[in-house]
Amino acid sequence: MSGHIYKKVELIGSSPVSINEAIEAAIDRASRTMRNLDWFEVSEIRGQIANGKVAHYQVVMKVGFRIEE
Repeated sequence: MSGHIYKKVELIGSSPVSINEAIEAAIDRASRTMRNLDWFEVSEIRGQIANGKVAHYQVVMKVGFRIEE
């Protein structure tokens, strides 16, 4: 019986534009140094408010990648 083993790391992505861009920025950066990225889960969303408007988005997320045998 064969299966896969995964490792999970926590990342924090940020963007002044959107939550999606914060997620994509974190995944883009992680993919430069990590192989076999397979999935992600967002556990926290927060942001900064300046002058009554959203100034920055931040997401705390976990990224899973398959460990090669």
